[in-house]
Amino acid sequence: MPVIYRDSDANLGLLMDRTITVLGYGNMGHAIALNLRDSAFPVLIGNQDDSYAMQAYHDGFEVASIADAVARSNLLLLMLPDEIAAQVYLRDIAPGLNAGDTLVFASGYNIAFGFIEPPPFVDVVMVAPQAVGQGVREDYVAGVGFPSFVAVAQDASGDAWARVLAVAKALGALHRGAFELTFQQEAVLDLFTQQALLPAFHSILQAAIAVLNREGFPPEAILTALYLSGELGYIISKWAESGVLPSMELHSLTNQYGTLSHIERFKEVKLARQMETILDSIRRGDFAQEWAAEYADGYPRLKALRRRLQDMSIWQHEQEVLSVLTNPDTP
Repeated sequence: MPVIYRDSDANLGLLMDRTITVLGYGNMGHAIALNLRDSAFPVLIGNQDDSYAMQAYHDGFEVASIADAVARSNLLLLMLPDEIAAQVYLRDIAPGLNAGDTLVFASGYNIAFGFIEPPPFVDVVMVAPQAVGQGVREDYVAGVGFPSFVAVAQDASGDAWARVLAVAKALGALHRGAFELTFQQEAVLDLFTQQALLPAFHSILQAAIAVLNREGFPPEAILTALYLSGELGYIISKWAESGVLPSMELHSLTNQYGTLSHIERFKEVKLARQMETILDSIRRGDFAQEWAAEYADGYPRLKALRRRLQDMSIWQHEQEVLSVLTNPDTP
């Protein structure tokens, strides 16, 4: 089992002499900045002049250009989207780095695949929340914290581990424990979930819809039974709370027997092999290069894939059912 760190392992005093900047005020940057401020640390926001910068200003933060913010700070949290981070780093971040600075990443992606190569005189660390930005904020406010991974890729100062744990504590990432991983492991796990687990789930869902539709079940009933009722989401949320097997006790014996007795039917060698192939491709960096090219070209394939999915008639039924479920007075 990997090393796990908790609040008692961190010393917030190590951040007292740091000038902290959050670079990027999107969904995650917004949550991270608010959490730090609520932990009593002043935060400067580095962002281009856009709606996110305006939101940061309205939220009471001082906002500066990314280059200016870097020049004024020595602890930098990079909350930029993976695909643009390398470009912004070369143009606005790298020129302003000084010995003793700390770069804090929320994802291992750009370091793991070599898109960002920090100079040897800075600390390179990671606090990777295992939650979306809204969840990071809500769990901090609720006082329960959120699961995360922490890592040190470069310890120039000799204090990198102590400092990254202090940052993690200030964010609320140690309340429930943070697991130690490498940047590479975090990046690969994240991409594997996106490229193996979620596509498999989407494929299974679409196959189930197609089978039931061919057999004459009303589309509205199909979608409600499969996921729009929220039961599936509730089941998965209980997995996160108490584990897969303990949460099964919440279901009827019919449910338990039906699920457990049919698991073996879906243990396909082909599925496992497909996941192994995806994992190998991720590790080689094939996807990272493909995604870099997609970004450089203006996302043509992503746009085409979205259009193809939107053209499926089932999603029209989905919106109709959602309208009924969320507006009880709808005839």
